[in-house]
Amino acid sequence: MNTLLQIKEPILDELEEFKVFFDRSLDSSNHLMQGVIEHIKQKNGKMMRPILVLLIAKSFGKVEDESIYSAVALELLHTASLIHDDVVDESALRRGQPSTNAIYDNKVSVLAGDFFLATCLMEVGKTRNHKIIDLVANLGRKLSEGELLQLENTDKLDLTEESYFEVISKKTAALFEACAEIAALSVHASDNWTRKVKKLGNLIGLCFQIKDDIFDYYINSDVGKPTGIDMEEGKLTLPILYALNKVADEKFKNKAISVKKGTASIDDIEELIQFAIDRGGIQYAMDTIDRFKEEAETIINELFTGTIRTSLLGYLEYVVKRKL
Repeated sequence: MNTLLQIKEPILDELEEFKVFFDRSLDSSNHLMQGVIEHIKQKNGKMMRPILVLLIAKSFGKVEDESIYSAVALELLHTASLIHDDVVDESALRRGQPSTNAIYDNKVSVLAGDFFLATCLMEVGKTRNHKIIDLVANLGRKLSEGELLQLENTDKLDLTEESYFEVISKKTAALFEACAEIAALSVHASDNWTRKVKKLGNLIGLCFQIKDDIFDYYINSDVGKPTGIDMEEGKLTLPILYALNKVADEKFKNKAISVKKGTASIDDIEELIQFAIDRGGIQYAMDTIDRFKEEAETIINELFTGTIRTSLLGYLEYVVKRKL
């Protein structure tokens, strides 16, 4: 099982309910804001995070409103962070489609991101669960800290994997981790069970981001992400970091530093991509994903049974095998 339709099979009704709650939360009387909302809804992603929340919650039986409001709040927070990230990164594209700031402008985009963030807080409040509310508030801080940490790293000459994992742990893994933990809190699972499922979310998030970063090294990519865009933004990801640390080559180290300084040419970036491929960087990143995936599978097999286990294993497989 690795198609989203199969993965969603146990929660099709719950996902429909989620969509109703989500759309209702975004009703606005402001004409400009409604236009931004419609633009964002047109390019809605695969809803990977709500799916994770609802699958975990469904393992306890009937999915109550508390779980659905939690899923809505997390998707709103995720969307807000993407809108703001595109402004920070000056990105014209989001998954191959025009970003909000490309169609409108930075002022509108920042305010739209604020609108989604405020709506997130309104929706999470409807859970009436203080643990969930606290977790979402802390998650918002953590996502912001992750973005700031990434900006700080572009000004440092640090080429270590530790710095890379610190950033993706706060920027991406933290959100998947929160999805899993909040799902457990919404069904009032035991502390021990919640800790294990939180770890599962963390591992899924790490797999998701490393896979995303690998896309950037594809020469003829149909993944909706321009080749080398991370390096154009001053970001060095796992494949090139591995290659640089494996091979003591001053020429490529200097090119990597020029990436961080924002002075790298297109030719420099293309050479670094090829260097990462030739020196086993892509394979190393894929092996790292496989290691995290195996650990996640162990947790799924321990905690879940039946169709939910099958769907979660398929979900994990989809994360690591996806083409977009």
